[in-house]
Amino acid sequence: APHLARALGGVDWRSVIIATSAMTVAGGVLAEAAGSEGPFPFPRAVFDPRQAGRVFADRGVRLATLGYFGHMWELYAMWTWFAVFYAALLVEHGRGAIDAQRLAALATFGVIGAGALGCWAGGVLGDRWGRTRTTAASMAASGACALVIGGLTALPPGAVLGIGLLWGFAVVADSAQFSTMVTEVADQRYVGTALTLQLAIGFTLTVATIWLVPLVQGAAGWWWAFAILAPGPALGVVAMLRLRQAPEAALIAGGRG
Repeated sequence: APHLARALGGVDWRSVIIATSAMTVAGGVLAEAAGSEGPFPFPRAVFDPRQAGRVFADRGVRLATLGYFGHMWELYAMWTWFAVFYAALLVEHGRGAIDAQRLAALATFGVIGAGALGCWAGGVLGDRWGRTRTTAASMAASGACALVIGGLTALPPGAVLGIGLLWGFAVVADSAQFSTMVTEVADQRYVGTALTLQLAIGFTLTVATIWLVPLVQGAAGWWWAFAILAPGPALGVVAMLRLRQAPEAALIAGGRG
């Protein structure tokens, strides 16, 4: 939504903040008015820091969490810096700076928005094909995009945007599967602690790559800037394939792994 607001309403940050804040309030009202609990109730789970060691001693939880860490290493840095990358690409291909910023904002809205379809597809495939296989395929695709897109600046902007849309689809398609796997493999006595640690450490990890990308870009260019994100999904693929071979896979997605 911030990128769409910027594309339609200009580049002034105040208008972007006002528009996106209004949309956030509207979303909260809609969720409260129309949302409801799902048909499968889940027991109350609380965070207990005393259980942290037990969480990471559990192989299934540990592998699912490592997969999530690899996913988060890539995701937010990609979301944060794609607009800057694409605006620079448009300027390189002859667009004026203001026009490039607006078009890049619109393109980034599309790239991030493609993730909505990716999340839906990831959920469907995770249930039918297996979560470990689905997440491994998603991270393999997104990691490949991270490796190549920064080196494609000589291509027409439309072609680069096509790769960006694929990246946006794949980079978040696996996201919900990691927490779901934790709820399936973790001891129910500490599932709340496991989920809290997974999310808290994962989001903290995003700070590192959001900070690193512009530093690497300034020193070595866009190929290296995005390529440093690829080790994250590579680690995630390894973790998911190992989990698929572990006995705990029988607990995931109705035995599909």
